[in-house]
Amino acid sequence: MNICRHCFSCDSSRVRCTVCVHSVFVCVQSCHATKPNMLNVHLVPHTHDDVGWLKTVDQYYYGDRNNIQHAGVQYILDSVVDQLLKNPDRRFIYVETAFFYRWWKQQSSSMQQAVKQLVNEGRLEFVNGGWCMSDEATTHYSAVIDQMTIGLRFLNETFGPCGRPRVAWHIDPFGHAREHASMFAQMGFDGFFFGRLDYQDRAHRMMEKEQELLWRASDSLTPPVADLFTGILPNGYNPPEGFCWDQLCSDPPIRDDPDLEDYNVDDVVARFLLIANSQSLVYKTNHIIMTMGSDFQYENANLWYKNLDKLIHYVNAQQTNGSRVNVLYSTPSCYLQELHRANLTWSLKTDDFFPYADDAHDFWTGYFTSRPALKRYERISNSNLQTCNQLEVLGGPTSRKGPFGKGDSQTMKKAMAVAQHHDAVSGTEKQHVANDYARRLANGWQHCKVLVSNSLAALSGLSAERIYCDNLNISVCPLTESSKKFSVNVYNPLARPVTWPIRLPVNGTAYSVSDAKGKPVDCLVVPVSEVTHGVRRRRGFAVNELVFQVQAPPLGYSTYTVSLIQGGPPPASAQPRGPTMIQNKFLQVTFDPDTGLLSGLSNLETKQSIKLTQNFYWYNASDGNNAGSRQPSGAYIFRPNSSTPFIISRTAKTQTILTSVVQEVRQWFAPWVSQVVRLYADSRALELEWTVGPLPIDDSLGKEVITRLDTSIKTSGYFYTDSNGREMLQRKKDFRPTWNLKQSEPIAGNYYPINSRAYIKDDVDQLTVVTDRSQGGGSIQNGSLEIMLHRRLLYDDFRGVGEPLNETSHIFPEGLVVRGRLLLTLDPPQTAADTHRPLAEETVLQPLLTFIDGDLKPNTQLEFSGLLAPLPPAVHLLTLSQWDEDSVLLRLEHQFQSWESKVNSEPVTVNLQKLFSTLEVLGVAELNLSANQWKDEMKRFDWTPEKEKPLLKTYEDPATWEVTLRPMEIRTFLLKVNLR
Repeated sequence: MNICRHCFSCDSSRVRCTVCVHSVFVCVQSCHATKPNMLNVHLVPHTHDDVGWLKTVDQYYYGDRNNIQHAGVQYILDSVVDQLLKNPDRRFIYVETAFFYRWWKQQSSSMQQAVKQLVNEGRLEFVNGGWCMSDEATTHYSAVIDQMTIGLRFLNETFGPCGRPRVAWHIDPFGHAREHASMFAQMGFDGFFFGRLDYQDRAHRMMEKEQELLWRASDSLTPPVADLFTGILPNGYNPPEGFCWDQLCSDPPIRDDPDLEDYNVDDVVARFLLIANSQSLVYKTNHIIMTMGSDFQYENANLWYKNLDKLIHYVNAQQTNGSRVNVLYSTPSCYLQELHRANLTWSLKTDDFFPYADDAHDFWTGYFTSRPALKRYERISNSNLQTCNQLEVLGGPTSRKGPFGKGDSQTMKKAMAVAQHHDAVSGTEKQHVANDYARRLANGWQHCKVLVSNSLAALSGLSAERIYCDNLNISVCPLTESSKKFSVNVYNPLARPVTWPIRLPVNGTAYSVSDAKGKPVDCLVVPVSEVTHGVRRRRGFAVNELVFQVQAPPLGYSTYTVSLIQGGPPPASAQPRGPTMIQNKFLQVTFDPDTGLLSGLSNLETKQSIKLTQNFYWYNASDGNNAGSRQPSGAYIFRPNSSTPFIISRTAKTQTILTSVVQEVRQWFAPWVSQVVRLYADSRALELEWTVGPLPIDDSLGKEVITRLDTSIKTSGYFYTDSNGREMLQRKKDFRPTWNLKQSEPIAGNYYPINSRAYIKDDVDQLTVVTDRSQGGGSIQNGSLEIMLHRRLLYDDFRGVGEPLNETSHIFPEGLVVRGRLLLTLDPPQTAADTHRPLAEETVLQPLLTFIDGDLKPNTQLEFSGLLAPLPPAVHLLTLSQWDEDSVLLRLEHQFQSWESKVNSEPVTVNLQKLFSTLEVLGVAELNLSANQWKDEMKRFDWTPEKEKPLLKTYEDPATWEVTLRPMEIRTFLLKVNLR
């Protein structure tokens, strides 16, 4: 059965839908002919347009503030299209859909038609095609999939199959994640090209002719599902030296009038032939690629094309004199096609490309943690966006236009998409640009709040004003601080029920809490800590916090009613004494009574026990005056001037609160470092809530603050980190799996990105740390795991940003304060994933709280679930979002690797018709991961690895409405639905 992408009708054909009469244009074969017995040099004209970096997105597009950087994307696209129309031989590739979308909307219909013709003829080729070129170290896979989907959908709907990118293109990110390669493969890309890899790795690959390889990007998905051909570009993404012809370049143009004294064609041709032949020595075929362009180039495309036309003409003219070099305009997909035709075997890679260093003391591992507040805000925004998307579907059309006005999710989607850029969530932008990213996220959330309020009003039958408290992490919520009675709506975006702790700022001393069924909930009031009083800077005035635990149904909400008890008992008091132990029914945590520090952790269910000490340290950031290198620490680069960090304090001042709901040990290490060790009654995880900042710099020393967990676990130098929040990868100190490392930075050279969790283990014990944002970390000593929390630096690291990473704000002019959480679990290695997978999932997608003041109206629906039943533990509902008026996009994923769990690493079957409580599923069609191609029509090149691994077990196709998910599989569906 064929289903039309445009009208979602099943009455269609491959050529023309008989319902909406949409015809499918057949793309013209556009690659220039190559010569089999020659060295074919593929020239790829391109521009690299950062979606924010030194200037904001808007400033880059319009060409504003050129005193910072001369760049204007709208003029680039104007100029390139003009030059392509003048000569059909020319080619150009474009990457960043966020910019192209803007430009396209401003064009006349005649210009749009001309551009469509260029695309149909392959003269303008889109590569990558996401809203931006995402970072690979600090992004979460769910946000990456979303930003790729929004960009590729626009290209698909605007240009059809001819606009569908065939090549992933990440020429600028600072290291490359295995999960990105896996996602790109599942999005249907034939290949992946990038520009940056470790200088030692590059030298090895050049020697072995392994700069083009086959990346096997999953140990769970059956090959070749996650296999991706990967090419490393020869000059990063710049042209060969001496061949840059942009208006900001200084290389001489080709002067081809023989009557002129400065005629230089012979010199240009000779230099080019030398470069081409040298490059061919380190690649495997008789085809090589050269990137002809760079950052924001082609604003005057005539400069580039006039010289490239001449270069091609004069170099190829040498073939009559015996030259074996053939130069042509090309694109990445044309180049990849020739490599595929070569029918060779390719080296196989199964790890990733982290960490990245461009010289012996220049490890780009600082940005794993740079701008930790922005990294956290991005992660919260992702959670809010998923809730917004879900409630837009579950609430129906009323969610977009209801009692609270017009709401939309698109503004938030685009803001989140921009935030995935490799100079956004990475923290490597100028301060005013970081502020702009945050402003966009805040604006997007304002639009989503209207949608969420409309949807909850429709589902609950209550149109009262909903209050959102976005600063609960610092105990600020004006409603709960002043109200004597209010309700809390807890929306759970996960497809399984969750139990979640709630902490609300209040000024009363006693409250009663009842659930949606009217049953009382155990609650208590504790005093707000002095640290929190200081951090909120008079933005709130609550003296206490009301603490209780809530339960919320899958993809739904539950409502809790809170009432002040007049003349109630006093709040629980904080005892100024050093504790020896806190525990609940799952965990026991011990402390050293002399130092106030953690000393041990036990799992009471499994009867495991480890020694565990935790403290805070700081590395003195290099100022560039170290022996052997002038490289300082900066936004990108982490370079401590010593391998031994400074301990902040060997003891902690403590306060203890012991109650039936929560037990807390409040630790104070210094005026700028504190922590709460917290254990809730029903939690299998120990919470470490850290508060760090303002980092003192009155000693003129930049500081990189870490927390270190030292344990009795025997790790033998191994530890494990996640890849973009999904599959876990093994790491080993001072080791790289595919090349012999000469370690020159014993700390920075052993740091890796931790996107959602990391762990250390031996045969008996596994300690897992779940993070609430992307951070950098490593295992420098056996049995130890350290995580960098905050950075404040006094020097730029000479990688282009041009300012030190020294964050302040109007609230914290003396330096930024950052607060976050680490969650610790202790389990046997064989079952640890059963705990840390759902815990990480809960941390990424947290319940959304909304508040209503006073009494609720009778007949208000206090509880709701969008699912008929919870999904199995192995299955995660990754995406539920409105696609068009009567269809929704659904992604289901198996969230366990094939080896992780005896219980949860098995295939799981889900019935799509029996999934939703408010939606009747009328039709279903499966798409690829990025939702820009039907799954059964997705054809990719087959590649042959040098060392083939045996295929994993395969399974039978499911029945019509039942879909089976295998370990680490994500399946994407377009559902035609009716509201029930």
